[in-house]
Amino acid sequence: MAKTSVTARQKKREALVARYAEKRAALKAAGDYAALDALPKNASPVRLKNRCQLTGRPRGYIRYFGISRVSFREMALNGKIPGVRKASW
Repeated sequence: MAKTSVTARQKKREALVARYAEKRAALKAAGDYAALDALPKNASPVRLKNRCQLTGRPRGYIRYFGISRVSFREMALNGKIPGVRKASW
């Protein structure tokens, strides 16, 4: 489980990216790199990190489900993810 401060920081960055997305796209299209540089650094989508929605774990992230491999395995074994079951052959 990630620290709450780390997940809060991530949510703050996500909000900044969403707020400045339109302005950022317009400045990029115009080629105004000086104005782009004046925007907050956390408004850049590059600074976002994929994290598990449940635990905040940054490693072992499965994009399709939006959760880490550990959470995915627990949920799959408990039958909480429809259409997913343990492989056997």
